[in-house]
Amino acid sequence: MLASSVQRSKPTPRPSQARNALIRRTVVVVLVLLALTLVTISFRSPTAGALHDMQGAGSTVLRPFQVAATRVAQPFRDAYDYVDSLANARAENKKLKRQNADLRTSALIAAAKLAKYPDYKKLLQLEQGQTFPADFRAINVGVISFPSGPFTHTLTIARGSTSGIRKSSPVVSGGGLVGIVSNVFPHTAIVTLINAPNNFVAARDLHTRVRGGIEPSPAGGGTLILSEVAKQQRVEEGDAIVTDGTHNARYRDLYPYGIPIGRVSSVGVTDTATFLQVQVQPFANLGSLDAVGVLVPKKQNR
Repeated sequence: MLASSVQRSKPTPRPSQARNALIRRTVVVVLVLLALTLVTISFRSPTAGALHDMQGAGSTVLRPFQVAATRVAQPFRDAYDYVDSLANARAENKKLKRQNADLRTSALIAAAKLAKYPDYKKLLQLEQGQTFPADFRAINVGVISFPSGPFTHTLTIARGSTSGIRKSSPVVSGGGLVGIVSNVFPHTAIVTLINAPNNFVAARDLHTRVRGGIEPSPAGGGTLILSEVAKQQRVEEGDAIVTDGTHNARYRDLYPYGIPIGRVSSVGVTDTATFLQVQVQPFANLGSLDAVGVLVPKKQNR
C-alpha cells in the first residue's frame, strides 16, 4: 500500500483567489474605459471648462512628483547620454581614421603619378615634334623595374601584348632612344637598353651625314660609341646622332629614321686604328626612367 501511487486531484482555486482575480480584471477594464472616455471628452470639449480646470488642478498636484521623478532620473539619463556619446565618438574616430588612411593612400598614388608627369610630358613633346616617325604611334607606359646594377641592361614596363606592344618594338623616352622590346607578356614587357652588350643600332651624324653603328662603349659607364666611321670622314664634338632607318624595303630596319640617340662627346684617332674613336653620350637617362613610349606601326603587318 505504501508503494502504490495515489493520484491526487487537482487543487481547486479558493473562492477568495478567484474573486481577487476578477476584481483586478474589472479594475483594469474600468480604468481603460475611463481613460478612453477622458481622452474623448478632452478632445471634444472646449478649451475652457470644468474638465480643463480639473486637468490643471491635477497637473498642479502632480507637479512636485514630476520634478522629483525628473531629478531622480537625471543622473541615469546623464549616464546614458555619456555612454551613448562615448560610443558615437569611438565610431566617429574609427571612421575618421579609415578616411585618413584612404586619403594618405590617395595622396601617395597622386604623388607617384605626379613624379612620372615630367617624363610623360617630354614623351608628348617628342611625339608632337618634327622628328617623330610619321608611320608610328607611341604607346606611353610607366616603368615598373629599373636596372639593378652595372651589368643589368633591361627594364620592365607596365603594358604588354594586350595593349598592342609586340617584340622588337623601338622604345623611346622624352630625350631619345632607350632600347627595344625583347620579350612580351600579356600585361608587361621587357626592354633591352641600347647600352646592352652586343647591341647595334644603325645611326648617322645629323650634321655631317656620316653613317655608323651605335654600340656600347667597351669602357662601360653607360656611354656609347659610333663605330665603323672611317678616319677620312668628319665627325665633330657636339654633333647629334640619330637612327639611320631603313634603306632597303626588303630588309627593314628595326628603328625608324630620325629617333634622337645622343650627342658626340669626344672624337679621337690613332695612327694604327682604321676607324675614328667617337664617344656618344645618350640623350635618355637610362638609369632613371619613369615612363617610356613604345613605337608601334600605325599599319600592323598581318
